[in-house]
Amino acid sequence: MTKRLLRALPLALLFSLLATSAFAQEGAVAIGELTYAVNNITLFICAVLVLFMQAGFALVELGFNSSKNVVNIMFKNFIDMALGVMIYWFVGFGLMYGASQIIPGFLSWGGFGVSEVGTGLEGLNPQANFLFQVAFAATAATIVSGAVAGRIKFSAYLIYTVFISAIVYPISGFWQWGGGWLYQMGFHDFAGSLVVHAVGGFAGLAGAIVLGPRIGRFAKDAPKHVFAPHNYAFAGLGVFILWIGWYGFNPGSQLAFVGATNIDAMMLVAVNTTLAAGAGAVAALSLSWFLLKRPDLGSALNGALAGLVSITANCDAVTNTESMIIGVVGGLLVVLATILLEKAKIDDPVGAWPVHGVGGLWGGLATAIFGGYALTTQIIGSVSIAAWAFVTCFALFSLLKAMGQLRVSPEEEEIGLDLTEHGAEAYSLTGLGVLSGD
Repeated sequence: MTKRLLRALPLALLFSLLATSAFAQEGAVAIGELTYAVNNITLFICAVLVLFMQAGFALVELGFNSSKNVVNIMFKNFIDMALGVMIYWFVGFGLMYGASQIIPGFLSWGGFGVSEVGTGLEGLNPQANFLFQVAFAATAATIVSGAVAGRIKFSAYLIYTVFISAIVYPISGFWQWGGGWLYQMGFHDFAGSLVVHAVGGFAGLAGAIVLGPRIGRFAKDAPKHVFAPHNYAFAGLGVFILWIGWYGFNPGSQLAFVGATNIDAMMLVAVNTTLAAGAGAVAALSLSWFLLKRPDLGSALNGALAGLVSITANCDAVTNTESMIIGVVGGLLVVLATILLEKAKIDDPVGAWPVHGVGGLWGGLATAIFGGYALTTQIIGSVSIAAWAFVTCFALFSLLKAMGQLRVSPEEEEIGLDLTEHGAEAYSLTGLGVLSGD
């Protein structure tokens, strides 16, 4: 009996080892599948949050503008997403993450669609990654809408949407996030203070300059109510939505969400984002209150957005205290930049350039000051991205203007773009506020 047991023992040990090995392999597969699932479902949720920011941008813009342009504004914010996601799928994604270097460091191409290109991110479904990236592209495009509100032709805005989604945003995005020359220099923009927000802000500045101000905007005898925000409730709700959406924007840019290290990084990003927004709002409120002798809601709202834009480049690399300092400076700068635009007689109805352009530049510099990155590199990268967006979009808007296809007529502008461009108005108590086809 004992001898039989001894002879059977090696065989039993072999079966035990085989079973243990099989269990370990199955366990590894299970852990790998769980990591894949968590990373991708989290990225999907973050992408949805960023896409929902479109609603925030729309509400901010229509709230800060005249009631006669509400339909037009909502239409622009809707169509730049609807059209932009297709253009980015066809062209933009391949330019931004292409493996084929057409001009090394400056221009690439990875083919059409999603499956043809890759970002080199292991463990992410290409479809989920595209959804997250296209949400950023939509954000860059829609920022410009606010700067050109009230006087641009709808057809011109469609042309601009194709241009920025297919060329402007993807190429400068490749420079940083696609492994281009800025990435190789060591430039740091964690979630897009420059790549997304400065691109939109400086493209908007170009549009505002080429278009010129709304009729009577800087006339000394212009009634204040004519250009006053028509609905602060919409504007405030829009900023709330944008603030919440930023938790997809910044924490989602971690791109990996399993493990203590990733979770710790994600939480730091989220808290820094929160603190910078609050600090920006309080700083802008304080300075505007001092200058205007009254608390101004619009300034506080844009101060929060400026704080969010400013922290987006460096939220992974600074402390909580530093994030508040960054937000304070962003809030102060947005008020000063708004005053600068007024003095220069540049009409930016929502403050797109003060918030996204100036806030984006400050975010790039703050990354060096507080995040430990090379100041020269951050200056070069920040200025290059801003200049690229401004020059290319200035050229596009100038071409459309030369062709007579940029701005609506003075009569159409006075009546309002809702009726003249779309034959409808947002607020009609009688039901008669629709133009016939006659």
